Amino acid sequence: MASKPKWIVAKERDRRAAANATVWLFGLHAVRDALANPLRDKLRLVVTRNAADRLGDAVPADGLPVEVADPRRFPVPLDPGSVHQGAALEVRPLDWGKLPDVARIGSGPPPRIVLLDRVTDPHNVGAILRSAEVFGARAVIAPSRHSAPETGALAKAASGALERQPYLRVGNLGDTMTALRGLGYATVGLDGTADATLADLPQDVPLALAFGAEGPGLRDRTKSLCDHLLRIDASGEFGSLNVSNAAAVALYATHCRG
Repeated sequence: MASKPKWIVAKERDRRAAANATVWLFGLHAVRDALANPLRDKLRLVVTRNAADRLGDAVPADGLPVEVADPRRFPVPLDPGSVHQGAALEVRPLDWGKLPDVARIGSGPPPRIVLLDRVTDPHNVGAILRSAEVFGARAVIAPSRHSAPETGALAKAASGALERQPYLRVGNLGDTMTALRGLGYATVGLDGTADATLADLPQDVPLALAFGAEGPGLRDRTKSLCDHLLRIDASGEFGSLNVSNAAAVALYATHCRG
């Protein structure tokens, strides 16, 4: 029997590793929302007595191992300086399904999707997830590599939005943009050098809004796949926004027009 090509073997290995991976969420808000999420595969809860009291009824009565820990020796592998507030929950990453299911266009208002082009800072991605949830985006999509993975820091920055706002990580962002265009989406890139502004946003069509990393911005291929390149007008000559703030402004603009 012929052996499988190396790229297929590598892909299957990565898929198995992802399926077996676990994440430690931390902080009262992130842990409480994850405990309340029926889609979460929850493995182990570690809390101090004070945190357990503050979580209250959110802590399940059975079915989940719960360890009450000494706050001076919190037995969870978190990065130094993580503000865990005495609560940490080991979980498996969420599976939000496939792009066609998330991006399907229905009979309601035109959907909006956020695309992140190599945005690696978990705090920025967490903040973008919050804005996406507040302003009704369908999903946030980022490449599997060179993007912020689902971590405790990201979940804490998202302040619960990670449990409700789909965060899909795809093999190739450019191919995903092409697929979204095929589904009827207009692709819009936010670029500080663009001639047009947010006032020129397409109306009454599904939108996929692409944001690049701070500094490099959108990559050339990403720009080439955008139907429109727009900038956010600043009142001052040197004004600029970080990527999470830019996403919030753009999502608000599409929300107002929707």
